[in-house]
Amino acid sequence: MLLDDSYFMKQALVEAQKAYEKDEVPVGAVVVVQQKIIARAHNLTEQLHDVTAHAEMQAITSAANYLNGKYLKGCTLYVTLEPCVMCAGALYWSQLERVVFAAADPKRGFVSAEVGLHPKTIYTQGVMETEALDLMQQFFIQKRG
Repeated sequence: MLLDDSYFMKQALVEAQKAYEKDEVPVGAVVVVQQKIIARAHNLTEQLHDVTAHAEMQAITSAANYLNGKYLKGCTLYVTLEPCVMCAGALYWSQLERVVFAAADPKRGFVSAEVGLHPKTIYTQGVMETEALDLMQQFFIQKRG
């Protein structure tokens, strides 16, 4: 059975829920190669006291360790929020084949900042956007509550 972008984004949303439960901004990510998830991650910036511990950064590191190499050629990253400029830089260097994100981040995302990914990397946005935004909004309503 061929799994689609929605299937893998649901897996990233499971990771985002884990972040939510840890009182982290609910962003989750998975890295997929040949229809197999090789890395799962979520934001850990609060837990690790590390501003670079974004879901994407954690997923890149985990996938590189799994593949025993620094390049993620042939891999797709699914992430619930548009990667920031920092993460876009890491994604550039990792040479992912694809990036798929759910919700846009017009204030901090790489698209609005006009930061490019690797020339061979393509991106898709809006996959399960409503679900990702709902979780994000729920988190910030609770924080401000």
